[in-house]
Amino acid sequence: MLTRTFDTMGTTVSLRLVEVVGVDADAAVAVAQDAFEDLNERFSLYRDQSEISRIARGELTLAQASDEMRSAYGDALEWRDKTGGAFTPHRPDGVLDLSGTIKAVGIQRAFDTLRAAGYRDFAVNCGGDILFAGTPDDAESWTVGIIDPADRTRTVTSIRMDQARPACATSSNAERGEHIWRRPDTDITFAQVTVVAPDILTADVCATAIIAGGHETMNQLTHAFDIAVLVVLNDGEFLGNAKFSELLNT
Repeated sequence: MLTRTFDTMGTTVSLRLVEVVGVDADAAVAVAQDAFEDLNERFSLYRDQSEISRIARGELTLAQASDEMRSAYGDALEWRDKTGGAFTPHRPDGVLDLSGTIKAVGIQRAFDTLRAAGYRDFAVNCGGDILFAGTPDDAESWTVGIIDPADRTRTVTSIRMDQARPACATSSNAERGEHIWRRPDTDITFAQVTVVAPDILTADVCATAIIAGGHETMNQLTHAFDIAVLVVLNDGEFLGNAKFSELLNT
């Protein structure tokens, strides 16, 4: 098993690759890193000259923006509608922020480059959001540990990933502080939400929407999507649907 890491989008990406004879790992990793960096150059609000920063400063309108920017904005608006407004592409001050979808897009693009390079059994982990392919060495499935939001040095449980839902995303305020924008009428009893889904974008958006929207959004999305959900409450208790229970290691 090969492990490669690099920093991008304000976090660390970790790639775990089951070696393939004849595949140049360093070259494949470089292409995967470029997939993230291409998006970061356009969509990072931390880069003064990125396209989205120019929009935020009023130097560029969405009508004048690139096709990729307008398409990404349209996708984010669709997710806002699908989540009943719990997920939004706008900050409370009105600034356009597409980080809630673009990280998942980066994971998927990097994943696609590794598959095109010849890898079949691998994982792409970007800041704790992970997309899996195949199985690891000498194992039936990949295993994911769910971190305790109150103690980042320990896990609260672990799950077995399956082929039907190869994507896992966690949204939490524990690592970077209170960075999720909640509606004023939303309960704030959710400390962390983990979602396992058929694709990384659904997993990432639903995890963010559920922690932002609380119980009502969780009930809505678990009925609307094929997702497994585990919630860690502020008091340390857990909520999980039946699909999540099926994934638990016994």
